[in-house]
Amino acid sequence: MERLDHLEHLDRHLVDELAQVARETVREELREQTRKQRRTAMLYAASGAVALYAGAALALAVGLALALGLPDWAAALITAAILGAVAYALRGAARPAASRPTAAHEAEAAAGRDRAAGATAPVTAPPSGLGTPYPPMPPVAPGAPGTPEPGAAPRQDDIDPEQPHHRA
Repeated sequence: MERLDHLEHLDRHLVDELAQVARETVREELREQTRKQRRTAMLYAASGAVALYAGAALALAVGLALALGLPDWAAALITAAILGAVAYALRGAARPAASRPTAAHEAEAAAGRDRAAGATAPVTAPPSGLGTPYPPMPPVAPGAPGTPEPGAAPRQDDIDPEQPHHRA
């Protein structure tokens, strides 16, 4: 029995040692990956700074070239308009694909045009994606004859058996 206790001690020691080696290996691997990612991030940041200066130099060159034939203020105004148009185009390219019209969205719009007269329009979210642009309208005006008071229980003759019976 003593021999088995001795083996149990060895097993625990072996498990602890293996866990320690695994922790050190994982820690070293994470350090190496972090070092590589930090270097990559620094190179991207430097690339962005250099591209910013290159863009400024290009804008200056365009402005100076236009200033050869135009007054200085007009050349600066045209250069600003060109830069604004480029910024607008880049912003449009950077938008997520969900906000752009897709084939499914276009098919839904086409189905909406083919809807029968008098049919209700589907509730859609505004382009901002923040939900409905206005609160839903009740089917009848509040206080109209035959409309229950807010919070009052519906009368038996007000319940339509064809409609769902859950409350919002």
